[in-house]
Amino acid sequence: MSQLRIRDFGIDIGTLSTGRRNAITDVEGVRVGHCTLSEGSTQTGVTAILPHEGNIFKEKLIASNYIINGFGKTMGTVQMNELGTLETPILLTSTLGIGTASEALIEYMLERNPEIGRSTGSVNPVVGECNDMILNDIRDLSIEKEHVIQALEDASFEFPEGSVGAGRGMVCYSLKGGVGSSSRLVELHHGTYTIGVLVLTNFGRMGDLLVNGKPVGEQLSRHVEVSNEADKGSVMVVVATDLPVSERQLYRIIKRSVTGLSRTGSLITTEEACQFPRRKASCFRSQPLSISATDLRYLEIESSTTRPLLFNKLLTY
Repeated sequence: MSQLRIRDFGIDIGTLSTGRRNAITDVEGVRVGHCTLSEGSTQTGVTAILPHEGNIFKEKLIASNYIINGFGKTMGTVQMNELGTLETPILLTSTLGIGTASEALIEYMLERNPEIGRSTGSVNPVVGECNDMILNDIRDLSIEKEHVIQALEDASFEFPEGSVGAGRGMVCYSLKGGVGSSSRLVELHHGTYTIGVLVLTNFGRMGDLLVNGKPVGEQLSRHVEVSNEADKGSVMVVVATDLPVSERQLYRIIKRSVTGLSRTGSLITTEEACQFPRRKASCFRSQPLSISATDLRYLEIESSTTRPLLFNKLLTY
């Protein structure tokens, strides 16, 4: 899929190599799908992240999440932190669409897992959101179950970025926000691994925007009339990796996504992030950890992976 990326303009963020797609789907098995609604005052949608190609309820993944400011309405993170696992795809949508999205995701899981509520317990749907009320009339409650199913069924290794899916009505640094993704390769003595990130961006004032340390937003604001209101936005960050780490180490890694965001100029009013390794939990837990708790290289890599995907999103309207 041919889309302009920040590297196409001769701007390289960091020194690490990207994966083949430079997207979260460079982590083996991860797929992303969208459903975009764009008609009149309805400018919204759903984005689905499927962690692997098997049955995720039966083949759960180790997972973690980190919240900077608990003003979001994200669902499923309490159990994720308690058990350290992920058992459904991750959905992103508009704030007032999380109820419908959650119900649709539960029905999607029930259809594929008849044992839920019978021989096993319930299921924990994970749904994240950002408020797209600037460009979308959220009072219309436009998100319906069929839109969630469409996003799930649309999931692919190649997917569009920008003003699509959950990103359709988002605003970032007073410019068009949306969905962006990036990946970086991690070279360790025992192998090469991948960290992939996907963001839903809805935050920031133009004057604060930094690109590789340069005050690009300040320069733009001299030529573009923008609102001087305080930043009231939010961001969702989803990180995937095949690094052989524990849920505790995942938590340490994902906290560093904040560093990547801040280096673009963000003050970050609200952020909620989820991370999962590609390895299935039943297999993963039987393997010894291969990364020292004091090895900070993979923490630095997370920061450098988050920054470029935000710029990729700004370039794909």
